[in-house]
Amino acid sequence: MDGKKCSVWMFLPLVFTLFTSAGLWIVYFIAVEDDKIFPLNSAERKPGVKHAPYISIAGDEPPASCVFSQVMNMAAFLDKQGTHTAKDCSKYHKQQKALVVAVLRFIQLKPKVLNPWLNISGLVALCLASFGMTLLGNFQLTNDEEIHNVGTSLTFGFGTLTCWIQAALTLKVNIKNEGRKVGIPRVILSASITLCVVLYFILMAQGIHMYAARVQWGLVMCFLSYFGTFAVEFRHYRYEIVCSEYQENFLSFSESLSEASEYQTDQV
Repeated sequence: MDGKKCSVWMFLPLVFTLFTSAGLWIVYFIAVEDDKIFPLNSAERKPGVKHAPYISIAGDEPPASCVFSQVMNMAAFLDKQGTHTAKDCSKYHKQQKALVVAVLRFIQLKPKVLNPWLNISGLVALCLASFGMTLLGNFQLTNDEEIHNVGTSLTFGFGTLTCWIQAALTLKVNIKNEGRKVGIPRVILSASITLCVVLYFILMAQGIHMYAARVQWGLVMCFLSYFGTFAVEFRHYRYEIVCSEYQENFLSFSESLSEASEYQTDQV
C-alpha cells in the first residue's frame, strides 16, 4: 500500500481501535494488581477479590478509573470535557468518537448508493447504540439497574446490527473493487460479535459471571477491531470543511451537506 496514495483519514479508525484497546487492557491490569477484580484466566476467585473482571467494574474505582477516564478523554480529543464523573465521562466520549467515524462513513457512502435506506439505517443503528452507551455511562448498575440494562441491550443490540449493515454495504458498494477483501472479514467479525452477544446474555442470565466477563472482553475487542477496518476505505478519501462568507443565494444546510458528500475526492 503506497503511503503517497493514502489519505490521513485512514488513521482515525486505527488510532481509535489501537488506543482504546491498549487503554482498556491497562485498566484491566491495574484493577487486577489492586485486587479489584480477579484475572480473566483465573480458575477460582482469589481471596479478598469480590468482583468478576467485567470492564465496567475494572474501571470503576481509583486508580484504574483515573486511567480509564484519561484514555477515553484523549481518544475523544475533538469533544469538550463535560461535568461527568470519571466513569460517566469516559463512556460518553467513547461513543462520541464512534459517532465521528459513523458520520464520516455515512458521508462516504451517500453518493454511491442508489437506495439510501441501508446507509441511513446504519447511521440510525449506530446512533441508538451510542445512546445506549450514554445510559451505561450515566446510570450505573448499582444506582439504576433497569436503565443500565436497557443501555446494555441498546449498545450490544444495535451495535451488532450496525456491523451487519456495514458488512452488507461493503459488499454492495465495492469501493475500489475491494468489497470482497474487506467485506468477508467484516462478515466474520459480525458473526463473531453476534455469537458473543448471545453467549453473553445467556451466561449473565445463568449467573456464570466469570465466563460472561471473558465473553464481554472478546465482544468489545471484536467491536474495536471492526471499527479499525474502516481504515481500508478511508484511505481513499479526504474530508474538508468549507467556510464561505454568507450570501443571499447561499445554499441551505441540506443542499450543502449533499454537495459536500459529492465533493469528496477519490485518491487512486
